Amino acid sequence: MAGIHITDIESAINWWRERSPSPDGITACPQVRALAEVYALLVYYRESECDENSMPAKAKAAWLAWYATMPDAPCIAICSTSQGDAVCKGCGRTEGEVQHWTAMTPGEKRSAWRRITLEGTAWRFNRYAERAREAQQAQAATSVVSTQTAQH
Repeated sequence: MAGIHITDIESAINWWRERSPSPDGITACPQVRALAEVYALLVYYRESECDENSMPAKAKAAWLAWYATMPDAPCIAICSTSQGDAVCKGCGRTEGEVQHWTAMTPGEKRSAWRRITLEGTAWRFNRYAERAREAQQAQAATSVVSTQTAQH
């Protein structure tokens, strides 16, 4: 049984609210209402996860639509599990998660994503994240210089 964390439900609600805004400031779209019911029950019962398999069909469909917009795998193409590590230094997944990723359910994948994000120790969150930010900053600076040169 994979649990869908309350923060994923909240993210899906916010995604749907942005995608289908209320026409009158009061009425929510059907997807938001379905997800909000699950969210409210989690809060009421002080639970942090709902069971992926027993989630109401409309709420699950709305959650899956949001899920489809998320990156599938945290892989950064540097897999240390192939070198014998129990946990990949690149993405933070366990060897079993790496091997069975394509067979895992969306809830299982999001649970793995949540764990590795909270741990924040994988290279995707430090060394390579820093390099990606530096590359983006350099690209932005180049774009500004190119724009200024073209204007003169």
